[in-house]
Amino acid sequence: MTKKKEQFDILREKMIQFLKERDWEKFHTPKNVAMSIAIEAAELMELLQWSNPEKSTVISNQELMSQIKDEIADIVIYTISLGLNLNIDIFECVLAKMDKNFERFPPKSEPK
Repeated sequence: MTKKKEQFDILREKMIQFLKERDWEKFHTPKNVAMSIAIEAAELMELLQWSNPEKSTVISNQELMSQIKDEIADIVIYTISLGLNLNIDIFECVLAKMDKNFERFPPKSEPK
């Protein structure tokens, strides 16, 4: 097992612990969690709504970066929950999708 896979498994175990300690598994149905992912993604979009700041401007804004990190974390947390609910290994799922993307979108060859 790779170190990254082990780190991802730590996140899964934390999510399992969090849900069990609160008896929230019953609320984390596929529909509810999928909706939560969409809601958190909308909250991420809202942070940049009506503006188009340069990357450097966003990075230098500590408050905005903190909010962005929180929303990204929420999206990943709910995605892990959905994976747990549907017995999907998110780490392997992402690797497989990246392999498909590499095949579907090959790098451009250097001009001769």
